[in-house]
Order: sequence, then structure tokens, then C-alpha cells
Amino acid sequence: MNRSGHSLEKIAESTTSLKQVRKADLEFGDYVLITTQNSTYSVCVLDNNSYLVSGGWFDRKGLSPIKATIAGCTWGGSVIKVDTLAACGLRLEFGNRVVTTSIRNVCVIRGSSKN
Repeated sequence: MNRSGHSLEKIAESTTSLKQVRKADLEFGDYVLITTQNSTYSVCVLDNNSYLVSGGWFDRKGLSPIKATIAGCTWGGSVIKVDTLAACGLRLEFGNRVVTTSIRNVCVIRGSSKN
């Protein structure tokens, strides 16, 4: 159990009702627009776990656009959903360990090769 008394199983179950985007559901060229409490990020899918990211922290550091990995989504602690690119209410964690504020909205724009 974690500090708040919730088992990992209960935490995982709570994500089934979240608006979320799973990494496996995305393809090359798809864009995911993510609005957090403090920023907006644009994420373009390059390959299996490689993304072209702009916005938020990366803009403030003068790094946008940058090729990055995404570790997954977290509740703000050490538990992470590695199969999820973005989920409302959770925080996005990039491969460089940057963690966003809580995600407010997620929008997927399919690449031009799709109907």
C-alpha cells in the first residue's frame, strides 16, 4: 500500500474512467495536444516511443521542438502508467524526468494518411 492507503490495484482501476490516450493507439504522424494546469504541449508521434515535443517547459527552456521520449503518466508520485501518453487528471512524465502539472484536456489529431 502507498502512504494514502490505496493499493496499486485500486489506483490502476481508477484510471479506467479517465479520458486517456494510450501509446499503442497512436501511429506515426498523429498529433496529441495536451493542456495541463499551466501549459500546452504539442506531441507528434515519430515511432514506438519517440516524439517531437513543443510547448510548456520545452518552450520556456528554448528547446522546442525537441525529440523526446515519454515515460507515461503519473499521479505525482512514483507510480506511473507506462502505457499511457496522456490522461486527464494525471501528470505527463517525459523521458528527461520533467513532470507536468495535472492534465486538463487531451485532443488527438490523426496524421494525414488516415481517413
